[in-house]
Formats: sequence, structure tokens, C-alpha cells
Amino acid sequence: MTERPSGGVDWLLEGGPRPSIGILTADLARLGEEVALLGRIGAELVHVDVMDGVYCPQLTVGAPIVKAIGPALLRDVHLMVDDPLAKIEPILAAGADIVTVHIERAGHPHRVFTALKDLHARGGSDRPLVRGIGLSPSQPVEEIEPFLDEIEYVLVLAIDPGWSGQAFIPGTLGRIERVRELIDRSGRRIAVGVDGGVTMANVSNLAGLGLDVIVTGSAVFDGNAAEANGRRMLELVRGGSPT
Repeated sequence: MTERPSGGVDWLLEGGPRPSIGILTADLARLGEEVALLGRIGAELVHVDVMDGVYCPQLTVGAPIVKAIGPALLRDVHLMVDDPLAKIEPILAAGADIVTVHIERAGHPHRVFTALKDLHARGGSDRPLVRGIGLSPSQPVEEIEPFLDEIEYVLVLAIDPGWSGQAFIPGTLGRIERVRELIDRSGRRIAVGVDGGVTMANVSNLAGLGLDVIVTGSAVFDGNAAEANGRRMLELVRGGSPT
């Protein structure tokens, strides 16, 4: 395993795109082994989808799994939950390095981003925190604009949150471009990622879009050949050829 990456928005913006490997389709009964596999193949980010069965239909995992993953990889936590303000403290305490929330159900989103910053500072961590907005397919891109001074990351969803087996929505490509335009006009250093429907067949095209993070899960942990899948996915994301 390589040395743990430094994290933070500056790190995300350098040398991308960076793959963030979703853990939910891994064998959670063998979580330690699955995380070790990711470290062995050179992954740097592990993506954890936290769903509460309210914001979206699935009920998945929470802070105990984030903590159990351990500090060897950066923990990229995607909160698909109702009232994220009430749920961020245990996620930060569990060691999250990236926390992405959805503002549609946040009530007062500015309070969420301020609380993330304050809680992280009070926690005394020497790790930088990345605060992100998750942008759902039905959500106008312009809704992120009031928060660009409060965040370091925008995660563009290419599927509707909470349903498995969906195909990548083609219109996502134009939405990524518009997100980039808003960020460029703001003058802020903000990373951009995409999540949902990422496969071996389309990831090379996505890697050429100037993204900083590409989230993929079931294409790696397919219940069959996770290590081979992971190595191939990392090569494709980083601009190599399939092996």
C-alpha cells in the first residue's frame, strides 16, 4: 500500500481524475479485506453512500462503517439523507475526509456548510476537510451558485439517487460543463466529480472531460473479480488502456 494521500481540495485538483471506489457493493462481512484490496491496487479514495430511506428509498450504512474503513484511504462520504445538519457530526467524528450533502432537504444549507467547517476545526484534525454539494439530475445546476463560497467540491449525479441498475444519463455531460462554467466565474478552487452509471465502457470518455473525481462502485465490486476490475478501472480513469 502506498502512503496515505494528503487529501484536501488542492490535492483533488492536482493529477486528476481520481477514482473514488464505492464500497457498498463490496462484501461488507469482509470489509477489512476489501479495503486492503483497494489499498493494494493503488486506490486512494473509498466512496461511502449513506442513505436514510427518507431522502431516497434505500437504507444503507452510517458512521460505524465509515469509522471501520479506517484511515489508510481517504473516506469520501456521500450523504443522501434528510436534514443533513443533524447527521454530519458523527460522520466527521468517524473520520470522513470528504462530506457531500444534498441541499434540497437541508432546510438552511449555509448552516450545514458552516457547521461542517466549525465541527472539523473543533475536532482538532490535521486532515483537510472537503465540503461538497451533490447535484441530482432533476436539480437545476444554477442552484449551487449561492454556495460556491462555502464548498470545495461539486458531485454531479448521473443517475437518480437511491436506485441501483440505472444507466448514465447522457445530459449529465452538459451539466458538468455548466458546473465548470459557474465555478470558473466564481474564481474559487472547487473540484468536480461525477457519480452514477460509471462502467468500463464509458469511463474513458468521462476521464477526458477534465473531471477531478470519478465515482464507480459495482463496476469494481461485482461479486466476481474485484481486484482485476479495480486495477483495470484505475488504469482507465488515469488514462491508460484496458488490460
